[in-house]
Amino acid sequence: MKVLITGATGLIGKELVDLLLQNNHTVHYLTTSPQKIKNTSNYYGFYWNPAEGKIDENCIEGIDTIVHLAGASISKRWTNTYKQELIESRVLSANLLFNLVKKTQNKVKHFISASGTAIYPDSDSAVYDEFSKEIDNSFLGNVVVKWEESADQFQLLNIKVTKLRTGVVFSEKGGALLEMIKPIKMYAGSGFGSGTQIQSWIHLSDVAQLYYWVIQSKTEGIINAVAPNSINNQDLTKLIAKRLKRPLFLPNIPQFVMKLILGEMHILLFSNKNILPKRATSLGFHFQFDTPEKALQDLIK
Repeated sequence: MKVLITGATGLIGKELVDLLLQNNHTVHYLTTSPQKIKNTSNYYGFYWNPAEGKIDENCIEGIDTIVHLAGASISKRWTNTYKQELIESRVLSANLLFNLVKKTQNKVKHFISASGTAIYPDSDSAVYDEFSKEIDNSFLGNVVVKWEESADQFQLLNIKVTKLRTGVVFSEKGGALLEMIKPIKMYAGSGFGSGTQIQSWIHLSDVAQLYYWVIQSKTEGIINAVAPNSINNQDLTKLIAKRLKRPLFLPNIPQFVMKLILGEMHILLFSNKNILPKRATSLGFHFQFDTPEKALQDLIK
């Protein structure tokens, strides 16, 4: 199989590339940095610049499946300029790929796009699955709507489309878990707000395996890329502290404090969404790390 990947050097991208190469598939990847272009056995780099509408058309040659992971990080302060970048980095890049596939009439059969659980509204009681129709009326909810619309346009070319709404990725290589670990290690750990807000998460290994499963099974539609067992902020903080053998004695940090520090981005810490991977589990995908305890046991040695 030949797979074209955007965002191949990101957290999920690297893990997925390794998985594909281990299974003897050929990977083409797009990068905005010419110095990151490598051509090794089964791994070929191509230049693109979505903001300028530039792309090396050779990237699409012989490709069966496109995995679109590229997008500016949500973990930076959301200035008005950066908000625009958050949307454009996802939409313009998808549009560029769409126009390339349409123009070259390559036989791409499947377009798989990253997406986000931010599309679901905060709720103390709702449990969301892929059939839930509620849309969060927030900036991030709007980002995800536009992101998914840019993926759906590939259906106009009779290409299957899959959107993986991904929760908080737990990894020892980067991301939110490392940021949670730092203060706890320094004996300064505490929960956020009430601590009752539910966090839907997934182990890095499982999210890469889920993408690979989607590639192989040709599953289309919406997939919630979250583990089957979510956890609230307070319990997660306690589990991490237990693994690190650190006490928790500080009071929880109030929401207004984090708003002063992080600005609008602070809502990521207080988001409250209980999400289930109903389609993945019903279609036979097996999560290796289905509980927070298993994930933290693997990631915190």
